[in-house]
Amino acid sequence: MSHLLAPAALRARFHVVHETRYSYRSPVTLSQQYLHMTPRTFSHQQVESHGVWLDPLENNGGDSVDYFGNATRKITITTPHRRLTVRAESTVALRQRHDLAGILGSPPWENLRDSVQHGTQAALLDACRYLYASPHVGCSHDLAQYARTSCTRGRPQLEAALHLAQRIFDEFEFDDTATEISTPLEQVLKGRRGVCQDFAQLMIGCLRSIGMPARYVSGYILTHPPAGQARLIGADASHAWVSVFCPALGWVDFDPTNRCLVQHDHITLGWGRDFSDVTPLRGVVLGGGKQQLDVRVTVTPLALDSPALR
Repeated sequence: MSHLLAPAALRARFHVVHETRYSYRSPVTLSQQYLHMTPRTFSHQQVESHGVWLDPLENNGGDSVDYFGNATRKITITTPHRRLTVRAESTVALRQRHDLAGILGSPPWENLRDSVQHGTQAALLDACRYLYASPHVGCSHDLAQYARTSCTRGRPQLEAALHLAQRIFDEFEFDDTATEISTPLEQVLKGRRGVCQDFAQLMIGCLRSIGMPARYVSGYILTHPPAGQARLIGADASHAWVSVFCPALGWVDFDPTNRCLVQHDHITLGWGRDFSDVTPLRGVVLGGGKQQLDVRVTVTPLALDSPALR
């Protein structure tokens, strides 16, 4: 099935630069890295161009697709180096997603809970991959209790999911010093602080704990500078949100960090069970000692009919 978007269907186009820089105290003699830095092409998004550049250059590399259908790249660098730069540059086109009117008429959330337990359709079986606990998202009584304030009896499934996303925004504080990658969801729930990764995984854990499939989405979001001020290069960052399965509509995305239904300001890199499945860049090095990491992301809006930036 083709995912090419007709001109009339386009709602936004973006140029994205994602640059990761490692600085090492001593030389690295071997670096092996695994990249999830290629945006996905699917029904709501088309990748028009994409490239990855490395300094130093890789000695070996290969492209593949992971278990969840995300494009990946493995690289090996044997040239001794004290700095590693990985620059991914993409141009993507987005189309309109589901609007609020469309999701408010979804069936009761209990229908989905019951159908994934007994359904045999391919879409339901695929959704079951995102129903159970994963390395960074557990299921628990406390998470289920938090979810049930939104998921009341007979409430439309997607209306309940949006309410849950809005509650997380209202009741939690964004704090990039409060958590780490390994911080358990129970601690996030108790402390009511975290970052987009925490809020996405919290929402996923809540939904899975009451029997609703939900997956973690990694990507970027267009940020809006104050009125009258220019956009800053490198001021954006990687982002994370939640995708919820609805048998009638497919996967519908919600952003608890921004209290919204995802529309056309979000650029999707990939999806999986949690952060560990779609880490943009991870690997191992031989040597190096202490290291410093600097990540810069710039998302630039493009006119719908303009050529890609170079």
